[in-house]
Order: sequence, then C-alpha cells, then structure tokens
Amino acid sequence: MKEHNLSNGKMMIFALDSGKEFAKRVANSINEIIKKDHPSETFFLSKAKEVLFANYEIKYVIEESVRGNDVYIVQLIDDPYSPKTVNDNIIGLSTAINAASYSDAKQVTAVMPQFPYSRQDKIRGREPLTAKVMCGLLETAGANKVITLDVHAEAIEGFFDQSKMENLHAGRILIKYIKENIDLRNLIMVAPDIGSSIRGHFFSKQLGLELAIIDKVRSYKTASTIESMRLVGDVKGKNVFINDDMIATGDTLLSACRLLKEKGANDIYISVSLPFFSNHAHEKFDEAYKKGYFKQVIGTDAVFWGEEFSKKYPWYTELSMSGLFAEVILSLNQNKSVSKLLE
Repeated sequence: MKEHNLSNGKMMIFALDSGKEFAKRVANSINEIIKKDHPSETFFLSKAKEVLFANYEIKYVIEESVRGNDVYIVQLIDDPYSPKTVNDNIIGLSTAINAASYSDAKQVTAVMPQFPYSRQDKIRGREPLTAKVMCGLLETAGANKVITLDVHAEAIEGFFDQSKMENLHAGRILIKYIKENIDLRNLIMVAPDIGSSIRGHFFSKQLGLELAIIDKVRSYKTASTIESMRLVGDVKGKNVFINDDMIATGDTLLSACRLLKEKGANDIYISVSLPFFSNHAHEKFDEAYKKGYFKQVIGTDAVFWGEEFSKKYPWYTELSMSGLFAEVILSLNQNKSVSKLLE
C-alpha cells in the first residue's frame, strides 16, 4: 500500500460499519484529487474492527498503528440500511475515536455528515440540551475536530469547549444541479419555515428567484406536529423550489406541498441535505408523488440510499457530497484554509 504523507502527518481514514459506503466514495474522490499531482500514489482506507458483546455493548478496535498520524473516522449515525440505532452508532464512533486517541494519533477527526440530536439545541422548560451532551461526548472520547453537513442549528458549533466543528454546506452542489436541470424562468423559492429563511435567501439570491416563506406554528407537545401554516408570498401559476436541511418523517414538508398546491403552485421541487425518511417516510412521499403533490426530491448521499433506491422511486435524485468531504479532509491534512469550501 502506498502511503500518502502530507504536512500534518500521514492521513488515515477509518470507515466504521455504518460509514463504509460513504467512506469508499470519499476515498475514491481523494484518489482523483491526489493523482493529479501524484499519479503513482493510491490512497486506501484503514481498518477498524467492530466488537459486539452479548449484552449489546459495542467497541471498535483500531487494527493499524496510528501513532503520530492524522486520523479521520467516518460514521453515518443514521444509516437506513443498518439494524443499528442512532445511539448504537454514536457509541461505536466514540469508542473508535477513543481507541485512536489512546493509540497516540496526532489528531483525531470525527467525520459524521449527520450530527445527532441536532434538533435538541434549545432548552424549553425542563428539557435537556442534548446537542451539547453530544459535543461533550465526542470531546471526552478524544475528537479534536468534527466534520458534519448542514447541522440543524449552527449554534451547536459553540457547544464544544475545545474541539472544533467544520460545518460543510450542500448548497452550492444543490444549486449547480438546479441550474443545470430545472427551468428557472417560472420558478419561485419557498422557505418551508421562518428558521430556514436565511438559507432560502441564499438560494434565491444564487438562483435569481423571488422568495416566499411558509410561516408555521409547531406544537411542542407532540414531536413533528404542526398546529398551523400560512404562506407569505404568491405562488399561483408558478413552479416552486423548496430547500430544507432534512427530511425526518416528512409530514411538515408534505403539508407544505399541499398548502402550496392549494395556493395554485404548479410543479414542486424539494431539495434536502439529509434525507432520512424516518419511519418509512419514503412510502408517504411515494404516495404523495403519485397524487401529484411534488415532482422531485433531490437529496445527498450524506444519508446513503444508493442507486437501487433511486430506481425504485423515480422521484428521488441522490447527489454525492464525497468530493466536498474529500477536499476538506485533504485541506485539513495539509493545513490549508477551508473557508472557501465551507461557504
């Protein structure tokens, strides 16, 4: 195996069980980049072994020396094809980070495109601030950095005491796809709630579109429940582009689509960074698609569904974030600025 030695030490990427497919894509993208300047070099993923105990405790064992090296550990916390829960994957990632840290890695970076518990970023009454608990867990395990994608609340970046979060954005890749595949002439941008209006403004400016906003009142007594929705703007006779950070159960987005249709919208396009489709939500979207509520959902492989999913559900398009993650990892390893990549 050819080693790729850069200024921050030897770069090593470990793929945990729920991160293997995404990590393979990142490794392929890294090879495409480094072969431009180093055609004889090839980068390979490093090895870590999962150990599952009889009582379902879990740990990862690092199978290669990491002493003095720049280590990146990839895990998709919510993997639709894994029987493991979000909590299983968080603990598994933490054990791998700790193993690398105790094995004297120079630096340990958690590569987790989906940041867990990111919607628990505020205290209401006697509720926990679980997003901060997650930051503390990763820091205690030994993570020096965390790389994620479109974290639900950017305030979470400030929940770390010593570690640093690199929050990547899918926006420019999504915008490139929209420009190349959707007619912009009769298109209007719709932010699905007030909280996403800043992101909506970014998309509308980049695409040269008008911006409308859905004002929704959420019920905090029941999870993923909306009490009321109203549209601020005019979509009658127009095609609509909605961008959101994630699809969980999808109920609020589908409600937004129904509202927009009632207001006279034509074709509706949805893009999201994290298409979880929790609790078989893709089946609800398939039913809504057949009823004509929307035309297309554009997601990313930060929640890895793969080609077979897109073939089964022709309304779904998966864009790859592996090239972006590869560029950021290489830049960090070379101590280069990543500010342009984070825009």
